[in-house]
Amino acid sequence: MALMSLVGSAVTVAGASPSKSAPASHIRMSDPELDRLIHMKLAKSKIGKDGFTAKVKNGIVTWEGSTNVIQHKGAATRMARTAGAVQVVNNIKISDAARQKASGNFGGGARRAQVTSPPIPN
Repeated sequence: MALMSLVGSAVTVAGASPSKSAPASHIRMSDPELDRLIHMKLAKSKIGKDGFTAKVKNGIVTWEGSTNVIQHKGAATRMARTAGAVQVVNNIKISDAARQKASGNFGGGARRAQVTSPPIPN
């Protein structure tokens, strides 16, 4: 019995990385079901206004479109993964304005955290 447990673990470890595939215990839904779920989530989401398109084939979701909000690209990937995508191909383009805004936020160099100590009683 311990050998069967060990063999089962080896198969799971040798599989695709968890960040790119659905969990082994997940029952994969059909492409039309996955497509419907992603489009329902997209309609309720802030990123739905960006006009992204998602295509599903063999459990793989491919995103297309462009955005002016750099975080929306990552949100689309997370949305597809939580919906049950086996893999996500994110071809969403980030606008130059969004890139400039993001680089401006980090342009001042490294920032240091300010640590304050409680006052010392006399």
